[in-house]
Amino acid sequence: MGYYALIMAGGGGTRLWPLSRRDRPKQTLALIDSRTMFQISVERLAPLFEPEQIFVVTGEPHLDTLREQAPDIPVKNFIVEPARRDTGPAAGLGTLYISKHDPDAVIAILTADHHIAYPERFRQVLAAAYTLAQRDYIVTLGIPPAFPSSGYAYLRRGVWLDEVEGFPCYKVTNLYEKPEPDIAAKFLLAGNYSWNSGMLIWRAQLALESYRLRQPVLGAIFDRVGPVIGTPEYEAVLEQWFPAAPKLSVDKAIMQDATNMVVLTADIGWSDVGSWTTLYDVMRPDEDADENVLHQNTPSGIQLRTRGTLIISKRLVVTIGVEDIVIVDTDDVLLVCRRNQSEDVRQVVEMLREWGLEEYL
Repeated sequence: MGYYALIMAGGGGTRLWPLSRRDRPKQTLALIDSRTMFQISVERLAPLFEPEQIFVVTGEPHLDTLREQAPDIPVKNFIVEPARRDTGPAAGLGTLYISKHDPDAVIAILTADHHIAYPERFRQVLAAAYTLAQRDYIVTLGIPPAFPSSGYAYLRRGVWLDEVEGFPCYKVTNLYEKPEPDIAAKFLLAGNYSWNSGMLIWRAQLALESYRLRQPVLGAIFDRVGPVIGTPEYEAVLEQWFPAAPKLSVDKAIMQDATNMVVLTADIGWSDVGSWTTLYDVMRPDEDADENVLHQNTPSGIQLRTRGTLIISKRLVVTIGVEDIVIVDTDDVLLVCRRNQSEDVRQVVEMLREWGLEEYL
């Protein structure tokens, strides 16, 4: 069975606003170093996957940018969604597309905008997942929780099944979407819960059967689109039917009710970089006693009696007597907030949308 990577890169980018916008979402930005998040996601797959084995599903607005950022990936391996319908339809469409190339494919459904500090270990766990997927399991990668978080989904581990290449494998008994803080604290203490990384490994035909069984509307759409993949009619048929797909995450579309779901748990140094707080945590230097973070394109600036502060600006920024602040300075917006309140950026984005201030989105 051939092994392929499908990178989902269609996100709209609101949680890292105002740096991330609709036309330049998080995956297209250089946040951690000089490479974009998408470029890092592609590069860490080598040598497990050759460029010909890597596929990307994205929207038309981001297609040219992503192709430029990953020129080694064949042009035909970029799969364009005619409408944004969340990760459930995106993962299904990518799986359908790859299955026409290789009906026996095993596919790793991966993210374009997450940080993984230990890429070699990540490749090792993907290799272990390939072994399990050939046994007709749907495999997810579980992250040992470092703290109680209400921003992540959780997996409850059931019975121990096996150890594959050094990684323990468990049945998944429940999936919990972003629990309240007190529940998250109980999960941490219980010791048998993992953060859901959002990454899946499955056999293509098994996944498509799961879509038909659990999501009949999506299954019907895939049955219409599948026969015309690779023909001149493909784009027209896809544009006709795909926008009717229900808007569902892959968690709700497939994972929530799956009886053959297993989790491989591994510390791969994972972060979804889903807020300014998590970006700060990823970038925080060990050698800086004040724990301040200046983005790579930010001038050195002057920080007096300043601690725990993230600064992103093309201008010189001076701070005096502040702690745990986020400062993001773009051409048209200045964001200043407490670091522990950076999740509220979502509310700001919604307010701008309600007020009709689309030019800031």
